[in-house]
Amino acid sequence: MLSSWSATVKLPRRKFLHLTVGTAALPVASHFAWAQTYPSRPVRIIAGFPPGGFTDTTARLISNWLSERIGQQFFVENRPGAGSTIATESVVRSPPDGYTLLNATDANAYNATLYDNLKFNFINDMTPVASIGRVAFVMVVNPSFAAKTVPEFIANAKANPGKINMATVGPGSPSQLFGVLFKSMAGVDLVTVNYRGIGPALLDLISGRVEVIFTSIASTIEYIRSGKLRPLAVTTAQRIDLLPEVSSIGEFVSGYESAGWVGLTAPANTPQEIVAILNKHVNAALADPSFKAKLIDLGETPFANTPADFGRFIVEYTDKWAKVIRAADIKPE
Repeated sequence: MLSSWSATVKLPRRKFLHLTVGTAALPVASHFAWAQTYPSRPVRIIAGFPPGGFTDTTARLISNWLSERIGQQFFVENRPGAGSTIATESVVRSPPDGYTLLNATDANAYNATLYDNLKFNFINDMTPVASIGRVAFVMVVNPSFAAKTVPEFIANAKANPGKINMATVGPGSPSQLFGVLFKSMAGVDLVTVNYRGIGPALLDLISGRVEVIFTSIASTIEYIRSGKLRPLAVTTAQRIDLLPEVSSIGEFVSGYESAGWVGLTAPANTPQEIVAILNKHVNAALADPSFKAKLIDLGETPFANTPADFGRFIVEYTDKWAKVIRAADIKPE
């Protein structure tokens, strides 16, 4: 099946990237007219997850920035469900006029492989607008666990195969995928324990019912600061500003890198001129010290790109995790 994925991604890759250089259904003159008046009414940013998480918070940060800088209201509308596929489909079906955007995340890349019956192709049916942040996760353990470093954890796991429980927030979630990649690259046997949300998973981790989880820094930073959880490493390629003393997994497991991301996409055929306006203002936010500090507090690294570069990143990211998902035979609930 991997070869068939590779075959199917070639055409969408070209089509997806071409959307960023002017492929659209309306005449060029009409595009310029739209750009001169855009936006003339409020713009919706559809988020596929409930309020309160780091992806939703990021969407609200950028919507506030755009509202202030452009002078028109940008607001977040939450449509949770089915791993963000409900929200994504609603944006795919919206008019390509720049007034309905998707708070796109790494979940969109995983879903391309996890779900066999999607009514859209994320790469084919979306226009990349602007990347916002790369999201660091952290490998945390209960403080009573007999490992204070990644090498010690690996040694313990190899000495006790199948006896260490790894919590996740469900099949196909980043917490599972990042852990599965670690298991494969470190050569350890961890038992996956799936939960329906980060709250119950962290409660069991703190109480000692499970030993380790790979999860967002935003969800664990207060537990880390209070000493209720011990961070072993971050999942990004380099250490991060929020936890500068915490190593990266890649310092001990060569080549390991796992990070989420957040950005904005629009329906296919959204005019290039409108995409350019939005990309310019998002990149201005990512260069602003105050905005950058807010992202860093969420465990994110500012991630500025052109629309074309963002499109290439999404294709490559989707390819990478398709291989992990298929190799581990992960299915959504």
